[in-house]
Amino acid sequence: MTDTLTLPSPAKLNLFLHIVGRRADGYHELETLFQFLNYGDDITLRVTPEHPGVRLESPITGVPDEDNLIIKAARALAHKAAGELPGVSISIKKRLPMGGGLGGGSSNAATTLLGLNHVWKLQMGLDELAEIGLTLGADVPVFVHGHAAFGEGVGERLTPAFPPEDWFLVLKPTCNINTGKIFSEQGLTRNTPKMTIAPAFEGDASRYRNDCEDVVKKLYPEVKQSMDWLKQFGPARLTGTGACIFGRFPTESAARIIWESKPSGITGFVAKGVNISPLHQKLTELE
Repeated sequence: MTDTLTLPSPAKLNLFLHIVGRRADGYHELETLFQFLNYGDDITLRVTPEHPGVRLESPITGVPDEDNLIIKAARALAHKAAGELPGVSISIKKRLPMGGGLGGGSSNAATTLLGLNHVWKLQMGLDELAEIGLTLGADVPVFVHGHAAFGEGVGERLTPAFPPEDWFLVLKPTCNINTGKIFSEQGLTRNTPKMTIAPAFEGDASRYRNDCEDVVKKLYPEVKQSMDWLKQFGPARLTGTGACIFGRFPTESAARIIWESKPSGITGFVAKGVNISPLHQKLTELE
């Protein structure tokens, strides 16, 4: 049994996000294109046979352990396994901003599920782990499956996709966005026509958009200001419900040139879009 295992917990981008309807349960029907970035958090799992249970070594400021998706994922997996399991201590090196639309919490949950499945030798399949993940959040399954995908439903019905693996400049304006607030706004577009087939890649950018963008820019002037700046250099788009925005570039150097000229006070990073999650690349190396 592996005593200590460190795994990546990557960011995702919604290359587009269309809201195509509202369900009876109040959730929204979405169509979106997920792609991973070669940038994110790191999660370390340390097996502790002398200390049963799951503990988080590095609590996240402002998030009680019982609300942390890492702990929730570990407990849900242990419950499903329904056997006696060795204790595990979990630590996280956090890089992804909270409230950024990059899927940090969902990615942390997925990395925990796949990592513990490995160290506990449970041999659960991806579909089973994704089913557990869906109980934790709508974006967890795409991180569990680990392939860029066209998402439908609340984002959980996934069709593998192969968008270009370009470079991205991601900016995080100085605000945190409440997803529930955005989806409850009266002015939100909820009737974008459904696609008849899953897009193979993003293609003509004018066909796609983020339906949350206008509402977010209206409620959060910091987002509008950052987006207006980034649009000087090409198309810029919100990911998820924000607050992060991104621009696409053909090379790393092109993205870094713009990064160097960004306004002061804005954080962010440059990363490559990848269609196979760095988490899955790492787990494949361990096989």
